[in-house]
Amino acid sequence: MKLGIYGGTFNPPHLGHAAAARCALEALELDKLLFVPAALPPHKELPPGPPTAEDRLAMTEIMADGLLLPGRTEVCTLELERAGRSYTADTLRTLREQYPEAELWLLMGTDMFLTLQDWREPESIMELAGICAFARTQAGCGDLLSTQAGHLHRHYGARVCTIQIPEPVEISSTALREGLARGEGRTCLPPAVYGYILLHHLYGTQADLKHLSDDDLRCCVYSMIRAKRFAHMRGTEEEAVRLARRWGADETLARRAGILHDCTKYLEMEEQLKLCEKYGILLDDLEQNAVKLLHAKTGAAIARDIFGAPEEIFTAIFRHTTGKAGMDLLDKILYVADYMEPTRSFPGVEQLRALAYQDLDAAVLMGCELSIQEMTDRKLPVHTNTIQAREWLLRTKGQA
Repeated sequence: MKLGIYGGTFNPPHLGHAAAARCALEALELDKLLFVPAALPPHKELPPGPPTAEDRLAMTEIMADGLLLPGRTEVCTLELERAGRSYTADTLRTLREQYPEAELWLLMGTDMFLTLQDWREPESIMELAGICAFARTQAGCGDLLSTQAGHLHRHYGARVCTIQIPEPVEISSTALREGLARGEGRTCLPPAVYGYILLHHLYGTQADLKHLSDDDLRCCVYSMIRAKRFAHMRGTEEEAVRLARRWGADETLARRAGILHDCTKYLEMEEQLKLCEKYGILLDDLEQNAVKLLHAKTGAAIARDIFGAPEEIFTAIFRHTTGKAGMDLLDKILYVADYMEPTRSFPGVEQLRALAYQDLDAAVLMGCELSIQEMTDRKLPVHTNTIQAREWLLRTKGQA
C-alpha cells in the first residue's frame, strides 16, 4: 500500500492544495492520501482569531470530499488531537504504527522541501517516509529542486520524488485571507469551501445569508452536502427553471428552490430530529423512524430561517419528497424536477421527462405512482401524503 501524507494548516484549503493532491495521487500511484491539518505548526504562528481548528478540519474535509475519490482521500485528525506543536516526525511515527506495511510518502511544497534539513529530526522523517516535493510555479522545479534532492539523498539517504504540477495554481494563503475580507478570493477556493466560509463568517466575511446571490447561495448549500450530490442539485435547479419557463411559474423562485431543496440531506437522524424539535415540525409515526423523509421538512425550515426563503419556496421544499394533496404550481415543478433531472436513471424516466412538458399534473401523478410502486415492491410503507396526492390528482383529472 502506498500512503501519502499531506500536512498543513489548511487556512483555508484552496485550489492549490487540491491540485497538488490530485497530481501526487496520480504521479506516485497512491492507494490513499491523508490530509493532516496541523494544530500548532512549528514553523509559523497561526493568525489570531477565527477560524478554529474545528473550522479548518471541516474545510479540509470539504476539500477532500470534493476530489470525488472515495476510499482514496481521507482527513486525519492526529495532529489536532495531539497536544502541543505538530511535529512531522511524531506524526510519521504514529502513522507507521497504524500502517506498518505501508510505503509512506510525505508531500510538501517547494519552500518546505528546500528547508527540510532544518526541521526537527530530519533523519527520522526521511527514514520513515519518501519525500514528494511539488512546485506550484513553472520555475519551482528544475535545478533548485534537483540540487536539494541530491543533497538529501547523499546526507540522509532520502527517497525523493519531485513533481511539476501541470497547471500550477499560485496562491498565497495570507493574501487569500486578506482578500476574503475585501470580498475577493472566491476563485481560489473550491466552491463548497467558499460556501463554508460565508456560512460561518470566517476571515472577515460579512455575508447577509438571507440576501445571497444565486452563486453564493449555491456555494453555501454545497458546503452542507456531499460533493457526489452536486450534480443532482444542479440538475434539479436547472430542470426546475426549465419547467417554470414552460408552465409560467416564477423562474427565480424555481431556481432557488432547486438550489436549496436538499440542503439537509446528509444530516443524521439525531440532527434531523433536533431540527424538527427546534422548528416545531410535527412528525407522524413513519417519519419518526425514516430519516430519508425528514430532509424535506428540515431543509425547508433551514431555507426559510437561515437563507430567508419565502413561503412559496418553503412549501415546495417541504413537499418535494412525498408530494401532497393540493400542491401549487411551484410544488409540482420542484417535485417533478427532483424526480427526473438529467442524472436520474430508472425505468420510465424518459416517459416522465416527456410528460413533464406536456401535462405537468400527469407527470406529478406518474411520479406518485412510481413512488408507491417502488415502496410496495420493497415491502416498505408508503407515506400517506403520497397516497393522498395521487388520489387528489386522479380526482383533478377526473379519473377517480
